[in-house]
Amino acid sequence: MKAPNKIPEKGFYYHYKHDPKGPVNNYAYEVVGVGHHTEEEGKYFVVYRPLYESSVYKAGKLFDIRPIGMFMEDVAKEGKKFARFLKITDPKTIAELQKIKKEMYGGNI
Repeated sequence: MKAPNKIPEKGFYYHYKHDPKGPVNNYAYEVVGVGHHTEEEGKYFVVYRPLYESSVYKAGKLFDIRPIGMFMEDVAKEGKKFARFLKITDPKTIAELQKIKKEMYGGNI
């Protein structure tokens, strides 16, 4: 088995729908890893979870998965291209999201 060339780093990301004027955690996610489909060679998925009360969170604190190519691709919105998910690097924002993560998920992964 050969791993994909581009794999997102673990950490916090904003989805392109994130509104910087809204709460720090709107459309914020934590990438926890990359998995592969056990029955289909070459199928990889990003495993991540919301840091806001999405339907996935409300359904039982589940994880989201998305094909790695879709996670890493650019999308068009209003005639402009954006990364679908953008890694958050600001230390203050990361500290705030870590607090929210702990409140939402406790000591769990």
